[in-house]
Amino acid sequence: MDSLMERAAPCSAAQAGSALLPALHLPLLPPHLYRPATSHEHKLNFRKSKEACLTYIQDAMLQKQWKRAAEFLTFYIESLEKDFSTEYMGPSEMIWRIGTEILCHHSYSSMKDFNSFIEQMKTLGVKRYLKVCLEHAFHLLCNGQTDEAYQNLSLAESWRFGEQTTAQDKELKLIQAYRGLLDYYSWSKQKNVLLEYDKEGFEDLSVEQEMHSSFRKAAVNLKEIIQIPGVWDVFVKCYVDLLEFYGDHDEARQVLSEYAYNSKFPANPNAHVYFYQFLKRHGEPKKSLISVLKILHDIVPSHELMIDFNTMLQKSKKRKKRRLGLEVIFAALDYAGWKENVKAWSCLARQVKQIIISEKHLDWIKQEWNSRKGWWPAFHFSRYLAKRNWQENESLAYEKALVAGILLGKDCKYFKYVSHQGCKDQKKRLRTLKKFVNKHSPVYLRISGLSDSSVQT
Repeated sequence: MDSLMERAAPCSAAQAGSALLPALHLPLLPPHLYRPATSHEHKLNFRKSKEACLTYIQDAMLQKQWKRAAEFLTFYIESLEKDFSTEYMGPSEMIWRIGTEILCHHSYSSMKDFNSFIEQMKTLGVKRYLKVCLEHAFHLLCNGQTDEAYQNLSLAESWRFGEQTTAQDKELKLIQAYRGLLDYYSWSKQKNVLLEYDKEGFEDLSVEQEMHSSFRKAAVNLKEIIQIPGVWDVFVKCYVDLLEFYGDHDEARQVLSEYAYNSKFPANPNAHVYFYQFLKRHGEPKKSLISVLKILHDIVPSHELMIDFNTMLQKSKKRKKRRLGLEVIFAALDYAGWKENVKAWSCLARQVKQIIISEKHLDWIKQEWNSRKGWWPAFHFSRYLAKRNWQENESLAYEKALVAGILLGKDCKYFKYVSHQGCKDQKKRLRTLKKFVNKHSPVYLRISGLSDSSVQT
């Protein structure tokens, strides 16, 4: 940190403050800290000076003025050190947090500067030691220094100071988990090497032994962390990958089931996604897949897997499931992220068409439409959207036009615009669309409950 400050350009009084803050002279302390003062005055003045300095630091960081922020932080640290003679004040966690942020963005910062600063932070507060080690490991990983990160985590894991508190125990578990993650990374690389050797007909027992060693170390630490209630997506995925590779499918299934359904764990949509993907990989019956996706639908009705869910439900022979399928696809299209999803509109168009042709369950469409007819026309079926959709994706415009024609009638702006577009080859398809909507126009009246003369879109 010191070497970084030496390279930073000096900041004048005019540069030091923003338009909202008065200038602060560096690196000198405010004059009132030099004159004789009573103990009470000293504490009061020091507190004001420290708070002002933190405000300057915040202002500089918000404006991304990292050199200026570094100089203020130097002043802040110097002021703390000068005050130690009066009353000991342990280094604040703010120094660590602010210093790390500055070093990550400062134009003159180097890994040497960052490592030096972090090592100082490790020695200044034992309560934060494991947290600092973990952040140090992250920074090393972000800079491609995997071996150094692993060594840092191994040293942190062996660190002990006094009686271990509950907080330290949790942090230690995290340290072990991330070391397990790096063991998994090593295992994955060694596995890929062996697979390449297999293709070429080679064998390498040393790589195989290293791979199994990495597996054992990774499995122990990953299994440990995922037993603690929490959100452990990356650890769960890696552990399950290890188990599946070695054929322990029962254990993998148990892990994923526990992660998804154990009430002690926080609600986590990804847990159900991982379980569904596992069941699908291993050819589980559709009943099991539908059961998992039903819970995911209740948590995140806009999830991309709702296409899979709708497709399975539509193919079901049970009326209740087909009804749910219509509900699922309508709910997904309530979200802006789905507005231009061709698969979703295709699913809705197909199911609506099937219902109309069979002339059964029109009440399903009516029930879904009743809560949407006040806002879907503007949200999905405006003339502007018709024009844009046709220009960008004709397939999307066609599917939406069919749905619009059924739900809003043949005079719907979206339907009218799309049905009048297209070249010679496209017009045949669009004529079929117009014919279908016109033929089933009474369906619109039944769904909307309006008379033909009152229809407006």
